Amino acid sequence: MQQNQKRFKFLEEDLYREHFDLPDADIILYKNVFRLEKSDALYNSLYSTICWQQDKIKFFGKEYEVPRLTALYGDVKRGYSYSGISMNPYPWTEDLLFVKKRIEEIAKVRFTSCLLNLYRTGRDSNDWHQDNEKELGRNPVIASVSFGETRPFKLKHIENVHVKPVTIPLTHGSVLLMKGTTQHFWKHKIPKTSKIISPRINLTYRIINP
Repeated sequence: MQQNQKRFKFLEEDLYREHFDLPDADIILYKNVFRLEKSDALYNSLYSTICWQQDKIKFFGKEYEVPRLTALYGDVKRGYSYSGISMNPYPWTEDLLFVKKRIEEIAKVRFTSCLLNLYRTGRDSNDWHQDNEKELGRNPVIASVSFGETRPFKLKHIENVHVKPVTIPLTHGSVLLMKGTTQHFWKHKIPKTSKIISPRINLTYRIINP
């Protein structure tokens, strides 16, 4: 796999940009979007102030707890449904609006919603899936912001078996931008681990159509 790496100026910070050369995808990783002190402050604030909830999902007639905590924030009247779970957003918080403004400078779009995930331990995870719900539009633009423990973000092509799976470490203060046809051809997941690790907070900014 070839990777195009560029460094460029964003506001007053020197960011590292890695554009992954993958078929049927447009995926870019930005590191150091938020400085260490700000990343630490945002992590602590989000951990304690977000209205985290424990969702449940039905699988073959049985109900299971989703292996992570979630929350939805954003513009009013822009609900979101996935895997049989329906969510209505809380109003934007100061923290989420601060992060939103920063990543909109990178993505060049206006996001309407943020789905948050709290991975409490290595046992928390998110299995293979695509963010391709109809509310997200034809070619969804998703900016995934990470605070806390580094977790591997795994991708696999759903049609071409000759394309090797990809693993991207999502570090504290980084942003992974996915757009174009990525959600049509690639699945992704955050796998479990038996290692003792600290929590990770993931903010996935999206454009939800009314």
